Amino acid sequence: MRSADPTVTVTFAGSGDAFGSGGRFQACIHLQGPGGAAPVLLDCGATSLTALRRCGCDPGEIAAVFVSHLHGDHFGGLPFLILDGQFSGRVTPLTVAGPAGTGRRLTEAMECLFPDSSGVSRRFAVEVAELRPGAAVTVAGVTAAAWEVDHPSGAPALALRLALGGKVVAYTGDTAWTDALTEVAGGADLLIAEAYYRDKAIPYHLRHADLVAHQARLNSRRIVLTHMSADMLAHPEKVRFDTAHDGYVVRI
Repeated sequence: MRSADPTVTVTFAGSGDAFGSGGRFQACIHLQGPGGAAPVLLDCGATSLTALRRCGCDPGEIAAVFVSHLHGDHFGGLPFLILDGQFSGRVTPLTVAGPAGTGRRLTEAMECLFPDSSGVSRRFAVEVAELRPGAAVTVAGVTAAAWEVDHPSGAPALALRLALGGKVVAYTGDTAWTDALTEVAGGADLLIAEAYYRDKAIPYHLRHADLVAHQARLNSRRIVLTHMSADMLAHPEKVRFDTAHDGYVVRI
């Protein structure tokens, strides 16, 4: 008997770190639910428009962006995404859901990159929803829960857990190891985990060694690593988990 088609498609349009290690685009993960649901993004690094188009994903279809934290390689693509929608005639709303302070930082980023752009009248609304630890919100048909993690970025950094299409995608964002990650990962269909270095201790970032040490506590059905430095990319034979690359597709 033929099995049912997977219901959620996860495309790693950008799987890299802040510095383009391995020639990879910055964090940009495209989630497409079943039944023609509008796609959403997990993070939107500065290179995201190019990354999305290279994967054949239409930026104008994205209903929401869930932002883990306010570093440029995770939210710096938002001004470009918004202006692209403006110039392409977008009419459907775009929601940006991120940590406390996201609205202010988005305005500042737009004014820094494209002066006078933040207050322009557009044919579509840009709405901002704040994600707070311990409180779930539903945006564009996706229910998001957040946990504060250990990664200074001028605002609380968050690990996220998104429920869509009957599936759960968990995401560490960038963080040093914290026990909150076991709650984020618990029972998820997919855990997307940062693995910046193999075993070198870098403040505020996860190592492959951390994930190995706590693997038994990360109770998710599948783990895929992302946001890897040159140190990780140079030693694929030593990696204990599945790894993403730009254009990598996971169906759950």
